[in-house]
Amino acid sequence: MRRTIPGLAFFLVCVLYSSTAVTQIIEWEVGLTSNRALIRARGVSAAVQAAPTILYLAGLTGNTGFSDELESILENYARTEERSRPVKLIIIPVANPDGEELIFPPLGRAYAENPVSHALWRWIGTHAPDLVIVAGQDAGGFVDALQGEAVASFGSIPVQVFSTRTTGLNFLLALQQAEASEASLELARRLVRTPAELADQLAQSYGYNFSTPAYVPGMSLIGRMRLGQMQEIEIQLQPYLTGSAIEVYNASVMAGQLVFAEFAERTGNAAARQLTINAAELAFDEQGNPRAAMPMHAEMSDSFFMVTPLLVKAGKLTAESKYFDMAARHVNYMREMLVQENGLYRHSPEADVAWSRGNGFPALGMALSLSDFPETHPAYGALMSIFIHHLESLLPYQDVDGMWHEVIDYPGSFAEITSTAMIGIAIKRGLDRNWLPAATYQPVLDKIWRAVSIRTSLGGEFINACTSTGKMLSLDAYLDRPAILGRDDRAGGVVMLFANEMAGNR
Repeated sequence: MRRTIPGLAFFLVCVLYSSTAVTQIIEWEVGLTSNRALIRARGVSAAVQAAPTILYLAGLTGNTGFSDELESILENYARTEERSRPVKLIIIPVANPDGEELIFPPLGRAYAENPVSHALWRWIGTHAPDLVIVAGQDAGGFVDALQGEAVASFGSIPVQVFSTRTTGLNFLLALQQAEASEASLELARRLVRTPAELADQLAQSYGYNFSTPAYVPGMSLIGRMRLGQMQEIEIQLQPYLTGSAIEVYNASVMAGQLVFAEFAERTGNAAARQLTINAAELAFDEQGNPRAAMPMHAEMSDSFFMVTPLLVKAGKLTAESKYFDMAARHVNYMREMLVQENGLYRHSPEADVAWSRGNGFPALGMALSLSDFPETHPAYGALMSIFIHHLESLLPYQDVDGMWHEVIDYPGSFAEITSTAMIGIAIKRGLDRNWLPAATYQPVLDKIWRAVSIRTSLGGEFINACTSTGKMLSLDAYLDRPAILGRDDRAGGVVMLFANEMAGNR
C-alpha cells in the first residue's frame, strides 16, 4: 500500500529550512541493558497521522560514533513546521549502549535474558516503522530478522543502510510515498477495531475453563457475561452451583468468587449468592467480629482487588452494612501498610517497589468497589479520596505512548499491558460516574486505549504481560519478571474487561 500526502512536496521544498524554532521532540524509553543502562529513542511527528514512520538506528555494537549524526538529522527535521513534514521521524542513536551480544529474533526469557535484543524487538514492533535505516555494523542478525520475520508478532519491516543518500531533503520527500510495511499494516488493523470488536475477539479465545475458580480465568468469564453470554457461563459454573465444594485457600481463589457475585447479581441465582457470602464471611471470626483485615491478603497490594470488591458485592446482595464496613476497614489497613510518600503503592513490605500490577490492582479494585458502595455510608468519602489520590499519583508516570511500566517509577522498565488495562478500567469508570474531571482524564484514557489496542493482536496475543508475581525481595527481582509475548490468560481477561468497559458493556 502506497501512502501519499497530496500537495506537500512543493510546500516542503519552500519551507523546510525556513523555520528556526525546534518543535517539541518526543522522548521514549526503549528499555534497559543488563547493567540497567537506559536505551532511548527520540522523534518528531508528521503532517498527518497516516504518514510513514521512518526509524534511524545506530550503535548495535555499542556507541560507534553515528549518534551525533542521527541527532543532527532529527534536530534539523524538528525545525520544520509539523504541517510540512512528510514522515514521522524517530531515531535510536545508541541501540546497544554496553555493546552486549545480540540475537534476533530474541531468544530466552524477556527481559532477564538478552534484554537489549528483547527491548529493541518489541519496541520497534509496537511502533511499526515503514522503513528502518541502520547506521554502522549489523549485529545478531538484526537486519535479516527485521526483513524476514514478524517483528514482535506485527510483521516484517524493510531496512536500508545509512549513507549520505538517506539523510537529505530529497530522500525525505520521496518517503512520503513509501510503501507501508507489513508491521505498519498490522498496527493499522489493530487500531481500527472498536472496543466491542476487541472484546468479541478476545471472547473467542478466553473464558472457557473455570476448573480452578480463581481470578485469572474468572476475569474472562465476567467479560463474557458482560457480552451477554450467560447460558455458556452457567454451564461452566454448574458444578459449583450444584454443590461442588470451593476451598478459598488464597487471595486468587477469593477474587475468583467475584464470578459468582456477578452471576448472582445478573440472574438472582441463590447458590451463586451463597458462594459469594461464604467467601465474604471469612472476614469475620467465629463470633462474627470483624478481623483486622481480610485473611490471605499476604501483605500485598493485590488484595485491594482480590478482596474489597467481593466484600462490597456481598453487601449489595445482602443489604448488610457489615460487609461495607469490612471493605473500608480492609482498604485502610492495606493502605497504611503499603502507600509510599509519592502516592504509589509498594507491592509488599518486603521491597519498597511500585510494581506495575501492584498499582493496577488498587486502581481497579477501588473503582469496582466504589461502583457498588453506598454513597450514604460514612466511609464513602474517604474511600473516594483514596481512589482519586492514587490515580493522581499515577498520572505523571504514564509514558508518551499511554503505558505504565513494570516498575512504575523506574525509567526503562518494560511497558506492561495488564496494569495499564486495569488503570484504564478505573479511569473509564471514574469518567462515566463523574468521579474524575474529563479535561484531565479523557486524554489519558484515549492514550491508554490506543496503547492497549496496539499491544493486543487480532488472535488474542499480547506484548509484555507480566507473569504471575508474588512477593519479590528486591528491585532487580521485579525488573526481571518474565514479560510474556503471546497468549496469556491473565491479559486476556483484563483486556477483555477493559474493552467491555470502553464499549459500555457492564
